[in-house]
Amino acid sequence: MSPIPGSGLAKGLAVTLRTMTKKTVTAQYPDVQPELPPRSRGVIGLFEENCTVCMLCARECPDWCIYIDSHKETVPAAVPGGRERSRNVLDRFAIDFSLCMYCGICIEVCPFDALFWSPEFEYAETDIRDLTHERDKLREWMWTVPAPPALDPGAEEPKEMGAARKTAEKLAAAEADASTQPDAATPQPGAATQPDASTPQPGAATQPDASTQPGAGGVPPAGGERPADDSGPATGQGGPA
Repeated sequence: MSPIPGSGLAKGLAVTLRTMTKKTVTAQYPDVQPELPPRSRGVIGLFEENCTVCMLCARECPDWCIYIDSHKETVPAAVPGGRERSRNVLDRFAIDFSLCMYCGICIEVCPFDALFWSPEFEYAETDIRDLTHERDKLREWMWTVPAPPALDPGAEEPKEMGAARKTAEKLAAAEADASTQPDAATPQPGAATQPDASTPQPGAATQPDASTQPGAGGVPPAGGERPADDSGPATGQGGPA
């Protein structure tokens, strides 16, 4: 039996009529930005301060799209008599995203957390050479890296956080002890106060000043008095010679 002419068109229009009243599931990009999953792999950001130029990411990359250049510098000894050390200094860190297949191996093998995923994906270029992002560009992508997800409530606390918390608790306890201890210069209530040696005490015998003694320091003795340095008998004025 031959099909009725125009039946195919009728079936197509029927499908159109059924879907015409349904909600649209497509987004009009770029007018509407897509809702990306939290772990989307868009572009790789570089946290340069954590990079030690260990070259693990470049060696493990299956596409060989990571380029690293560095040189060594001599660090002087930290203490007198110590030994000088040498360290690697990063000169160039570049990733060719025209070759990258976004496997994430470089991020997984980095032992110092220097590479991170960013969900940004709008970096298309008209020239393929511009897809090689140098370290300055990779550093800018770090501003778009989302915060790490929160730990599960039943998860074990990371060792780094536990060590930092214990150190903070010790410092807080030391500061609390220092603030509660009395000051040595502040007299305590009920403590005996030592008298000042230069202040004469009531009822104490006062020693005469040697400079005010008769015959001492150029002061002539009064009549009938014996000089301080004379051991003989005193003679008064008008006495026998």
